[in-house]
Amino acid sequence: MTKGTRRTTPPIPPSAAHHEAAHHEAAHHEAASRSAARHDATGREAARRGAVQGGPWWRWVAGLAVVAALAGVAGWGFHRVFPGTGLLLAVVPAAVAPAAVAALTRTRPLWLALALDLVLWLAGTIPLYGTLSPAAPADVANAWHALLTTLLPAQPEPELLVLVHTLVWAAATIGAETLTRTATRIAAALPALAVYGVALLLGVDGEGSNLPVAAALFVLMATLALIRDGRSPAWLLGGIPAAAALAGLALVAAPLLPIAAEPYNPRQDADLPPPARVDSVSPLDRVSAWLQIPDRELFTVEAGKPQNWRLAVLDRYDGVRWTSGARFQPTGGRVPEGEWTGAADVVRQRITFGGLPGTWLPAAERPERVTGVRGLTVDPASGSLLAGTKPAKGFSYEVTSRVPRPTKQDLLAAAPARDASLTAFPDGPQERLFRRLAQQAVKGAGEPIRQAYRLQSYLRTNAAYDVTAPPGHSLKGLEFFLQTTHRGTSEQFAATFALMARTLGLPSRVVVGFRPGEKSGGVYHVKSGHVMAWAEIRFEGLGWRPFYPTPGRSGAKDDHEVASSAIEESEKLEGELAKGGSDRPKTSEPQAADRGEQVAGGPDPWLVAAVAAGGLLAAYGGVVVVVPWRRRHGRRSAREPALRVLGAWRQACDDLGLGREYALTAGDVVSRQPGEISVHLHPLAEISNFVRYAPDGVTDAAATEAWHHSDAIRRAARTRKPLLTRLRDRLLLR
Repeated sequence: MTKGTRRTTPPIPPSAAHHEAAHHEAAHHEAASRSAARHDATGREAARRGAVQGGPWWRWVAGLAVVAALAGVAGWGFHRVFPGTGLLLAVVPAAVAPAAVAALTRTRPLWLALALDLVLWLAGTIPLYGTLSPAAPADVANAWHALLTTLLPAQPEPELLVLVHTLVWAAATIGAETLTRTATRIAAALPALAVYGVALLLGVDGEGSNLPVAAALFVLMATLALIRDGRSPAWLLGGIPAAAALAGLALVAAPLLPIAAEPYNPRQDADLPPPARVDSVSPLDRVSAWLQIPDRELFTVEAGKPQNWRLAVLDRYDGVRWTSGARFQPTGGRVPEGEWTGAADVVRQRITFGGLPGTWLPAAERPERVTGVRGLTVDPASGSLLAGTKPAKGFSYEVTSRVPRPTKQDLLAAAPARDASLTAFPDGPQERLFRRLAQQAVKGAGEPIRQAYRLQSYLRTNAAYDVTAPPGHSLKGLEFFLQTTHRGTSEQFAATFALMARTLGLPSRVVVGFRPGEKSGGVYHVKSGHVMAWAEIRFEGLGWRPFYPTPGRSGAKDDHEVASSAIEESEKLEGELAKGGSDRPKTSEPQAADRGEQVAGGPDPWLVAAVAAGGLLAAYGGVVVVVPWRRRHGRRSAREPALRVLGAWRQACDDLGLGREYALTAGDVVSRQPGEISVHLHPLAEISNFVRYAPDGVTDAAATEAWHHSDAIRRAARTRKPLLTRLRDRLLLR
């Protein structure tokens, strides 16, 4: 080629030019298709995220409403702790306000939303306290221990309700901010579930059930998941009723499950308050003083039948005074039941204070419920009641009590309880005297109940009742009463009986209370002259049984109808024991042992639960094994070759962990996988794409080849996945 000669490109034959143009056009078409598919996938993902976060306004508004409802329902789980409408005052503002803050600050910094929530939390405590209380943060920290040492139901005091208010507010705040600032589905519900767990733990002893609360939480979580999934409203119309139906089924079936284990009660491990001296003057020290002014009205009782109105229980003796070892706990009115669970009379009383001093609250026998007392505390062991402050004249409250009605057989078979603190005798030379006299009184009586009756009869017939006798119940004073004067008030008789019983191994205590009083128009007027002390002995299964060692003013018969009937019953029973009647047990110890044993009826609940759990695990194991195999077999053996090819593609996506992304193009899928997988994935994707555009032209050979590549992908994917990951995917049916 010479200088200046122009280089020209040889002409392309017509056929070659046409072929090259077709090639470029096909390449351009494939690139456009891939771009369009990638654009569609990206668009779908963006649309989903938009629907969750900033899409249709009704979705995030509905999501915030559901989060607020979740927090509120979880807070209502405390209804076993605080029954009544007082709980709503703490729950409703705490659930609603954080959702409103999240809606207003969704485009603002997070710190601004949290600061606003903190200010509103403090303002939300005003309805609880009635004013802005600077002690609210300290009450939140102290409420935990206060609730753990409270007998449920707890009184709806602001110092306790502020804990529920704070927990619900925190759950609503975290949930609302999580919903507005992330694309998660149900993570916003987790704080509410944590609050519900706390409610379950603190409400173990409470009345009622939290199963409806659990069902409501399940339905709300399902609703939140459907809203956040970005699905059409039709899914909500179908999914919410389905979730409600499942929750209703669980609500009905849950009580039928054979669960025998008692739930863990954190109150068992809580440090109870130590025994404290309630009044500066013991009620037993007031007996003699009250008897000197017998016409002073102390209180009135509206009741259907006469009862002894017990005031204080004294179970500790130091040689000088009887005191109470009660551990009083706050309560909203419920009193734990005693040992006796058999037949009993229910007695309802309305008590109105007159001139009764101190903070002890009188009631018949053992109360089970008290209403109308603010700051009420109770000793679970004795059932004694105490007001938070000294009741004023005219103060009224209502009590429901259970008066045990044991049968004659129950009394004959009674065995004394074993409690060293209730048989302790103070050091002193008087113990020998008390033991000698006690053994002399019960000589010939072998049964514990008969010994107690003999001891009661001994004191009633060997000493006289005298309101002018010197007061006091020290060992020296009681020794003087037994050896010299033989005269005293119920203070000396009850204290002496309790100490003599202790020398015989019978656990005893002293009770201070009142006779029924003077009845007038259905109301018993109790005056200071009706004061009385008596003794009680504790028997296994029966609990505390009263004994009345104080004789009447006449010296032989009692002038108190309740005590008279009890003494008449004891004399009749002791007479039957003396005659050796057929109802008398041969030996007391085997009888007591028989009463302590309980024959199980039916299979052991633990065994039933274990078998049921094993059956469920075996059934799920079968599902884990069978379902993946059935799914793979169904895809491989489809009737049409095109369906088998698409099944091979779906199986490969499942094996790669892309089970929900079937619509991704081959390029998208291949770009995510390493070389040893893409070698088989690329030809499988080409066959699959061919099926999508021309399903009628697919042959059996293409289907066989597709499954050859799918099997190779499966082996390569299994090699790359750790064993624990594969096991997890299998258990989750992925």
